[in-house]
Amino acid sequence: MTIAAAPTSGSFSGKAARDHRIDVIRGLVLIMIFINHVPGTVYENLTSRNFGFSDAAEAFVLLAGVSAALAYGRHFSQPPIMQGVLRIWGRAWTLSLVHIMISVAVLGVVAAMARWGGSVRMIMADNFDAIFRDPVGVFIGLPSMLHQFGYVNILPLYVVFLLVAPAALWAGLRRPMLLLGVSVALWIFAGTTRINFITFPGLNGWFLNPLAWQMLFVIGLLVGLRLKDGARLVPVHPVAVGLAAGYVALAMLWVMIPSVRTLGTDGLIWLSQQGAPRLVTQFDKGHLEAPRLLHILALAYLVSAWPWFRARAGWHGFWPLAVLGRQALPVFALGTILSFVARALRELWALGGNTPSFLFDSMVILGGILLQLGLATLRDRVRAPQREARPTVALAMPSVLAAMPKKGKAAG
Repeated sequence: MTIAAAPTSGSFSGKAARDHRIDVIRGLVLIMIFINHVPGTVYENLTSRNFGFSDAAEAFVLLAGVSAALAYGRHFSQPPIMQGVLRIWGRAWTLSLVHIMISVAVLGVVAAMARWGGSVRMIMADNFDAIFRDPVGVFIGLPSMLHQFGYVNILPLYVVFLLVAPAALWAGLRRPMLLLGVSVALWIFAGTTRINFITFPGLNGWFLNPLAWQMLFVIGLLVGLRLKDGARLVPVHPVAVGLAAGYVALAMLWVMIPSVRTLGTDGLIWLSQQGAPRLVTQFDKGHLEAPRLLHILALAYLVSAWPWFRARAGWHGFWPLAVLGRQALPVFALGTILSFVARALRELWALGGNTPSFLFDSMVILGGILLQLGLATLRDRVRAPQREARPTVALAMPSVLAAMPKKGKAAG
């Protein structure tokens, strides 16, 4: 696929209208994250990870980059840029505080289960058990984001990316291909050496390696910068659409049909025996290996090039998803906490001698989604007058999907 070069003069018109597709997709991603964080329900079978190599986390990070470019990019087109730097770092500080709040809240849920619920299963999993092995270390690791509980590890990634976003935005407006090249090189370096940020206590690596995942964020930034000018990062071309559709279809067949999966796995094993690096022959999520990365980019490109969705993303039927997407940070925070509450309720249901129930799981999952929608609606009504006056600063999912031009061009 040919990447259109962005202006090298640092210009940034900022004239593009709000792209409702970003809100709708982000809202859908937040719902899938909530469902995936309550493992074992039938609804888990309906999320994107069951139909391809990537899941909602990749979409989240890609959209994070798009949102950052839309919200802050104009500050870096001309000096002085310090106001933009301070705004981005202020957002990073907010996200770090939200992360700490979420971590403390979910720790309270699993501790309550251990004390009054009759089960220590939750507190002995997902890195919570470190509180028994090294409580002082955990008190150091939590506020510094070096200790992350399972299912509560994506905001630290976003904070890191926002801290370096000023430099990335400055470069993206002036030397986009240089920025992309450095990002690809860092992704390859991290994937081949397995170098990662450390954790504490316990000197392991982050579950989501920032040195690898930065590539999705950078691509999102470049998409957002082009989108803001009403252009595309990757033009729509029949060959590119065909290649992307073929890869997405192959990934779907791979994960859904055992014989295809066996054949594909044998092929990757052969490649590995010929000396191909594991970066291209494995599916590790933590290091964002090539099959996962290519899948989310291909999927995003196809959605961005879909004329029907581009024309109808503002339709009132998409309102629930759009309002969730517009209020992404509070929705994400509430959804993460509710996912632990939902897991605790399912644990109590099982401890009571009950068998898995579709009705009970429906009440837990749909009830959690409705609570998130209620919060988003209240906040949206309060903030509606301000929304028209300033750009979106919400959390994000993939928007190679979002970069679409006006009049007939799609996003990439």
